[in-house]
Amino acid sequence: MSRSLSSEASSVVVTDLTYSFPDGRTVVDGLTVTFPVGTTGLVGTNGSGKSTLLQMIAGRITPSSGSVTVRGTLGYVPQRPDAETVPTVADRLDIADVRAALARIERGSTRPSDFDVVGADWDVEERSLATLSSVGLDVNLGGTAYLDRPMHTLSGGEATQLAVAAQMLRRPDVLLLDEPTNNLDGRAREALRRAIAARGGTVIVVSHDVALLETMDRIAEMRSVREQPASITLFGGNFSHYRATVEAEQDAALAAARTAEQDVRRQHRDLQDARTTIDRRRKMGDKADREKRVPRIVAHNRRSAAQESAARYRLGHEKRLSESRERLDDARDAIRDDAEIVVDLPGTGVHSDRTVVDTGDIEIDCGGRFPGRTVRLTVIGPERVAVTGDNGAGKTTLLRALRPDVPSAYLTQSRDDLDDALSVVENVTAVAPTATVTEIRTRLARFLFRGRRAEAAVRTLSGGERVRAALATLLLTEPPPQLLILDEPTNDLDLASREQLVSALRSFRGALIVVSHDVDFLERLGVTRRLHLSTEGLAPT
Repeated sequence: MSRSLSSEASSVVVTDLTYSFPDGRTVVDGLTVTFPVGTTGLVGTNGSGKSTLLQMIAGRITPSSGSVTVRGTLGYVPQRPDAETVPTVADRLDIADVRAALARIERGSTRPSDFDVVGADWDVEERSLATLSSVGLDVNLGGTAYLDRPMHTLSGGEATQLAVAAQMLRRPDVLLLDEPTNNLDGRAREALRRAIAARGGTVIVVSHDVALLETMDRIAEMRSVREQPASITLFGGNFSHYRATVEAEQDAALAAARTAEQDVRRQHRDLQDARTTIDRRRKMGDKADREKRVPRIVAHNRRSAAQESAARYRLGHEKRLSESRERLDDARDAIRDDAEIVVDLPGTGVHSDRTVVDTGDIEIDCGGRFPGRTVRLTVIGPERVAVTGDNGAGKTTLLRALRPDVPSAYLTQSRDDLDDALSVVENVTAVAPTATVTEIRTRLARFLFRGRRAEAAVRTLSGGERVRAALATLLLTEPPPQLLILDEPTNDLDLASREQLVSALRSFRGALIVVSHDVDFLERLGVTRRLHLSTEGLAPT
């Protein structure tokens, strides 16, 4: 199990890679890029193909053409690790057999097979606990008993931390992480950032977590222009350097576009002037021919020469105009106009003295280091309540226990309230049976599901697209919600979409209960009350 990490040899080479979804949409076409040793943050708008690229590198999906070369061993943590495919933490770490053999040896077994299973891993429990701790999991209270913890008792964030720890315990040369800080509290995020920075080899991280991206050696941006398949550009340095470089490029692109627009207008005027000149010369020639000022043969020769000259004159101006328009198109392509979701939340307010939620005294028991606690949550009127707490504290359990007294909509952390087999349009139609197709498609267009994308099956969507689809479905629910319950709503959203989500939620007139570890998001959301869920219960902060 333990072995040395050959960081010098580790890298990923993608050559002429092409992949198309079953619906015919091509994500990458002829993509070639090399990810060198060190940490690379892979960024881009939702649906640009980041997760799809990681899956192709990991061998989870097969490209239509091209190749991927991974030098060294590879580890991969998807966006949503499946937490319940095995019974215990030890099974998830793939150390259950070694622990069982160690236990038999401690009881006196001398069977060679037990020693073969253990091999050099006599300290497997100590190393496992150290690795779990390094990614932010609190194993101090349980000790080795933590390894026997049932997987179904883990929160979404803990399941992600465990998945990362399992890969780090294997010490692969190349490690792929897809949104590893989703659902993690601040302490766990900091621990994971340190753990990633401390390891060697090649690490490729898909993330919208700015703090994590600031620790990267380089940023790789996956971007599509004019709805064409995405390409990748590498920027040396962390996210701040990337952002400064992009801003400088945008200033230059805007200046180039202004210059190109002026040139197009000038060339267009010149072409119009040229056509006027040619027309005037033609009329003068026709008049001279009618008045027979010159012999017919001479007039014919002059007319032919004039037509050839006029053609060259016109074509020269048309060519210059065409070239100017091409330069303008190139300049405009360099200007970033990444689409953002436009959310028009229902204008259904709630009266200031209306009881929206009153749970009464309820028991929250998540197991692990958070035993049963009695809590109560009451929301009156259009309050904006933020619920925070460590991973595994029971925040999602609390949300699931809510029984609102007003129409409500619940965005789950797993986004499992969508039917994967149905299209985006069909999912919305199921919750809004009286809405017309035009109304539904108009709303979906504001969430960037236009044309054929609105007809895409949910199972083909990226993580960020799935969030957008879930939000669209939530906001078209009939009757319109007076309470929004959001569990980690910024997970998988690109930076532009996060900004738009904040703006939209600030305009919502109903009540809001949100669980989030995104401190910046909560600060700008304008919450009126913050509650922290801990071993002591639910208390104001």
